[in-house]
Amino acid sequence: MPRTVPEWIGKTDDAVAPESCQRRILARQNGVSVISGRPFTAKDKPQFDHVVPLWLGGSNRESNLQAIHADEHARKTSVEAGVRAKINRQQAKHLGIKKRSSRPMPGSKASGLKKCMDGTVMRRDDQAKSILERSRA
Repeated sequence: MPRTVPEWIGKTDDAVAPESCQRRILARQNGVSVISGRPFTAKDKPQFDHVVPLWLGGSNRESNLQAIHADEHARKTSVEAGVRAKINRQQAKHLGIKKRSSRPMPGSKASGLKKCMDGTVMRRDDQAKSILERSRA
């Protein structure tokens, strides 16, 4: 059966769905949350969440919205934020724009110090000089 009312599409990503659209979404879900299956009561105001987040290419339209409870929305948003942060870190690393740490890890090659087998600690550039001196002698 064809739709009698055209689907709501937001003009911008910040546009809020009108009340008539929100009622249609609740009717489509039979008045229960998609995530938990709990019904919405007079105390529970439904929150409308994007099924595919906007930052992942989802659109701000009726077919991409779902009604969920506030606690479920907070949990879902928290998980999505963690995924988004990981993607951003990996992308920055891949593009070579990741900032280097200000202090290198002690004992790493970046620290400039080396612990010798006899227990002494010397600068790496001094070690190179001493190796050159030993090879000349």
